[in-house]
Amino acid sequence: MGGYSLSLPSRLKAEAEELAARLGISLDQFILSSVAEKVGSLWDSLDDPAFAQVIYRRGTVGQPVPVLRGTGIRVQTVVVAGRQWGMDTRQIATEFGLTEAQVKEAVAFYGAHQAEIDAALAAEQALEASHDPA
Repeated sequence: MGGYSLSLPSRLKAEAEELAARLGISLDQFILSSVAEKVGSLWDSLDDPAFAQVIYRRGTVGQPVPVLRGTGIRVQTVVVAGRQWGMDTRQIATEFGLTEAQVKEAVAFYGAHQAEIDAALAAEQALEASHDPA
């Protein structure tokens, strides 16, 4: 991994430290995640302008995955929490440290991109099934 010295304005650094602490990660992890999120969104240009709180970020296998901006929480996680676990908007927001507006936007994004997210969920379930020793 390449190193890079970074000087941040004091206020921006303090805000980044506060957000990193809320997420339970180090400042370095937060900055790395933030830069990766921004580069990914600029590189891929997949973001849907109708959903400002949802961006695409490269997932673990390099495929673009829609996540809630600044959180790393996948839209499909919110969908699963609501549809499969029976959680309501408030419960999802509390469980994942989101605002209710973020949860509602993730659900609306799902409505507009249902085929894409359903395909990702199906692929993930197939992968899990192929690794299940039962």
